[in-house]
Amino acid sequence: MAEPESGRAVAGNWFTPYLAVLRSRVKAQRVYRLSFATEVFSAFLIGLVEFAEVWVIFHNVGTLGGLDVHAALLLFGLSNTAFALAQVLVGHLDSLPMMIRMGTLDAYHLRPQPLLLQLVTSDISLRRLARAAVAVIVLSVGLWSNDIDWGIAPVTLIVITLISGIALFCGLFVCAAGLQFFLIDGAELTNSFTYGGSFAAMQPASVFPAPLKLLFGFAIPVAFTAYVPTIALLGLPGPPLLPAWSAWLTPVAAVWVWLLALAAWRIGTRHYQGGGG
Repeated sequence: MAEPESGRAVAGNWFTPYLAVLRSRVKAQRVYRLSFATEVFSAFLIGLVEFAEVWVIFHNVGTLGGLDVHAALLLFGLSNTAFALAQVLVGHLDSLPMMIRMGTLDAYHLRPQPLLLQLVTSDISLRRLARAAVAVIVLSVGLWSNDIDWGIAPVTLIVITLISGIALFCGLFVCAAGLQFFLIDGAELTNSFTYGGSFAAMQPASVFPAPLKLLFGFAIPVAFTAYVPTIALLGLPGPPLLPAWSAWLTPVAAVWVWLLALAAWRIGTRHYQGGGG
């Protein structure tokens, strides 16, 4: 009977250092209250501006890619909620190029913990929760304003979509970080897939030409984070390459991205030879 308790204690002790670091980062952000409030307000404004862009487009054209302004709320809410929460969890991996150039990454190699887990738990950006709040509000309005045939299947699909969408965007951040070991100063290139992928996820994939459908539907499958689930929830057929029934394959898309991410991270860390300081 003592073995399960011992196992839980070992697991708890193993993760304790990571939790301690996260708690210290959360506390540090809240010490300077005016600065923290300003950052939260700025992130909230960013979320509003992003929503305003989508609102202006759909409000003026009426229908785009078979979606009206109400469907656009659902599309924006699903995509931005997943991306914003992924940013909160792993968005600080964007600072990896600077750590490589400054040589500060070498200190992480001295610790007897996995490098990726150290970096992921080295920080957490609470201000980005404000951006996620905007997305959650828009998502709630979108779910309320659209004619959805509610039941177990739609609720399950929404939960699966949000969890898988967060995992997918987290995988994109990790994949971009792995490539930085080779690019160093190529953050702009990788941002085109992370932040560019977020922008693509907010658009109806049906308006994309075939090459972009293949890119954002299969290679970097951000269409599965919002567009495909949206048409499935609304009972729309969807384009030939992205039918509505494929919305249930969003977890598969997330697994695919993480396979790419872990491969890029493994190859990148093996390539890394130190800061040279």
